[in-house]
Amino acid sequence: MPKGVPLPESVPDDGLTTRQRRNAPVLAVHTGPGKGKSTAAFGMALRAWNQGFDIGVFQFVKSAKWKVGEESAFRALGELHESTGVGGPVQWHKMGEGWSWTRKKGEDEDHARVALDGWREVARRIAGEEHKFYVLDEFTYPLKWGWVDVNEVVEVLRTRPGNQHVVITGRDAPQALIEAADLVTEMTKVKHPMDAGRKGQRGIEW
Repeated sequence: MPKGVPLPESVPDDGLTTRQRRNAPVLAVHTGPGKGKSTAAFGMALRAWNQGFDIGVFQFVKSAKWKVGEESAFRALGELHESTGVGGPVQWHKMGEGWSWTRKKGEDEDHARVALDGWREVARRIAGEEHKFYVLDEFTYPLKWGWVDVNEVVEVLRTRPGNQHVVITGRDAPQALIEAADLVTEMTKVKHPMDAGRKGQRGIEW
């Protein structure tokens, strides 16, 4: 274990070895009203890429017009992997663009249907163990709005095969998802520049 990494407070009597527990797949949820939920998820994805993990990013809700800096960075990292073998492969998909596998670009008024299509594809990939690390960005919103069934999501995630890590971001995470998660972080806003009337800035918000 790297120097400085804290040890668990207790060792469960679960019949697993230390190595098995250390390599167990993690379901993480970043929720709460504060800034930094997606930023933290992409920070985890960066670590995963460095370990050579296959990365799959699925952005729910965001408009096709919204270009986040992490997308450019991870696409570049994916190209670096393809050309040099460094890191891991990267795929980035956005609901606002109509999902790449549907070949339909642009806004779609039936957002609920498109969100469900996205989840169905994620579930298919999880069943097939297509990625090692998944980021489901802003996925709590389709759950909150009833576009995607929470119980179905929890069941798929709880029973996912192999060693697939999943990070979900967004406000108001459903209680069932929180209970199923291994790691839950709530971002709490203490102070924000926008409270003082300042607009979003390059390098900070995008």
